[in-house]
Amino acid sequence: MATYTPPLTPPSEPTKRLKNLEPEPIDINIPDNYVQHTLKTQKELPPITWSNWYRELQWISVLALTITPALAIYGAFTTKLTWQTGLFSVFYYYVTGLGITAGYHRLWAHRSYNASKPLQYFLALAGSGAVEGSIKWWSRGHRAHHRYTDTELDPYSAQKGFWWSHVGWMLFKPRRKPGVADVSDLSRNEVVRWQHRWYVWLILGMGFGLPTVVPGLLWGDWWGGFFYAGALRLTFVHHSTFCVNSLAHWLGETPFDDKHTPRDHVITALVTIGEGYHNFHHQFPMDYRNAIKWYQYDPTKWFIMACQWVGLASHLKTFPDNEVRKGQLTMQLKRLRETQEKLTWAPDSNDLPIVSWDSFQEQSAKRPLILIAGFIHDVASFLDEHPGGRHLLVKYIGKDATTAFFGGVYDHSNAAHNLLSMHRVGILQHGYRQSLDDKAIPPAQRLRIARYNELGSSTAVSDAETLVGEKEEKEA
Repeated sequence: MATYTPPLTPPSEPTKRLKNLEPEPIDINIPDNYVQHTLKTQKELPPITWSNWYRELQWISVLALTITPALAIYGAFTTKLTWQTGLFSVFYYYVTGLGITAGYHRLWAHRSYNASKPLQYFLALAGSGAVEGSIKWWSRGHRAHHRYTDTELDPYSAQKGFWWSHVGWMLFKPRRKPGVADVSDLSRNEVVRWQHRWYVWLILGMGFGLPTVVPGLLWGDWWGGFFYAGALRLTFVHHSTFCVNSLAHWLGETPFDDKHTPRDHVITALVTIGEGYHNFHHQFPMDYRNAIKWYQYDPTKWFIMACQWVGLASHLKTFPDNEVRKGQLTMQLKRLRETQEKLTWAPDSNDLPIVSWDSFQEQSAKRPLILIAGFIHDVASFLDEHPGGRHLLVKYIGKDATTAFFGGVYDHSNAAHNLLSMHRVGILQHGYRQSLDDKAIPPAQRLRIARYNELGSSTAVSDAETLVGEKEEKEA
């Protein structure tokens, strides 16, 4: 064994550097077994029951999520909806929704692209109009959700049920404190700090003030603006975003990974302004896209691309296509493996008896045995089903029909090869060349999905150590 040598470039001292230049990340010193340690040492609040539920409510969230739809319902019965207000409500729904999806989510929570100051202020204002908490608070929870997906430290874990992940986690006090997640980068962002400082005024102004004033000043519909562009629009924005935590973990497929609950579905994409391809997102969270195919609905992606075209956004991050395709291939192979294991296959050659030619002849006199490619087949159940007629099989009983089967009389189909293999009952002694003749392998088994530990290849490497890149340099 070569002696250990230290790195040529000494590692930096991140703690000291961060203390001098920027706030220290909150998760820099967490233990390796943080999740298990926290679950064992952190006291969990008692379960919510019929006797204590009212004491466990988070009243600010309860009021926000009940008064708003109540106002919308009242307004729908008392105030006529004009077409101008209706169009503005839909438009403002997308504006404030994009404040969450393009701003809170993809820009600040995941840093999937860079935004200019004007775009950051626009998204901060638009996100305030969605009334879902400040950027810093929202991103902290969302980063915890990604780091601890489906665990007890996930603030809106789908494992606790659809309604809990949709609204329950906001209506009731969390049973556990969400897992630690660093937002020190957001603490240094002046736009995030500005929004956090003035958040209450911003939600009043952007949540209800602006959507009331615009219809009121432009076409005199003050109450319509308040009820429809304000309350009803806000209700839709809330539940649109909440569906990313609930519906996106419940409805759809897992084309990239099925280890966790996130799923892809076009319906979820339609109701969440493009956030419905959630399985992709959880696999590649730093990618500015949710939908990777041109025809998939992702207006948030289109908005970010448009901002790049006009110079407001840059450095749009995309995960290497090669790695994305590996994820897809992994799941495709897994599905094929599942299908493969449900099928009945021909007996393995190692499990079949070896029969001498004389024994083959003797037994053929008692039952219809035919020799093909070194395998002995009992065709009793197929004699009357043979498409070419019974007589073509009967004349080869006790004989070698290999040439006839492989094109001499008829070049049989893959289906015929597969079916024939299911009639194997023995191997002719000295008549089967194992691993040398593909004709002995049924077409359905020539390509099989095997787990790594089934391949039988050695992963051992040389005991001699080399520097990174040394092999390539020597070969050059």
